[in-house]
Amino acid sequence: MKLLSIGGSNSKNSINRKFAKYASGFFESTENNSINVSEINLPIYSLDEEAANGIHPIAKSFAQSIDSCDLIIISLAENNGSYNVGFKNLVDWTSRIKERKTWGNKAMLLLSTAPGARGGLTVLEAAKNYYPRMGANIVGSFSLPKFQENFSEANGIINEELKKDFLHVIEKVKLALASTS
Repeated sequence: MKLLSIGGSNSKNSINRKFAKYASGFFESTENNSINVSEINLPIYSLDEEAANGIHPIAKSFAQSIDSCDLIIISLAENNGSYNVGFKNLVDWTSRIKERKTWGNKAMLLLSTAPGARGGLTVLEAAKNYYPRMGANIVGSFSLPKFQENFSEANGIINEELKKDFLHVIEKVKLALASTS
């Protein structure tokens, strides 16, 4: 199985990139690619920019990464109740590629985390409602609240109840993937 993991944040020290990487470790994969949004230098999407220069090559490359994977793992950062601007810009560009749905009808594990008690739940719910219309097959979702209190880079999720819930979601995703094989 080929995985694509994305931390939906343009922060150099993204907790969402860490969380997506952690989640990807629960899947046996032949290839695990990750997208570091903080390293993407993409002009802000506009119709004028597209008309002048066409679809940006970075968006085309991102679409190819989506097309070549079996499972997309995204952990969304929440900025003021919405998507991180760097990640949303990448998605906006990719959505403009003709004759494709942005997420390519791929299986998706949708995650979020944040320092606060809701763990990015607002942006997670928005994505759960919107991404299927963009070609996402969401096979599982999970929000990790209070990242700094509930996650350790050495041990992963350290709150036992949250870890139990997370592992339940992972098993659900594995079952969904097995049923489509």
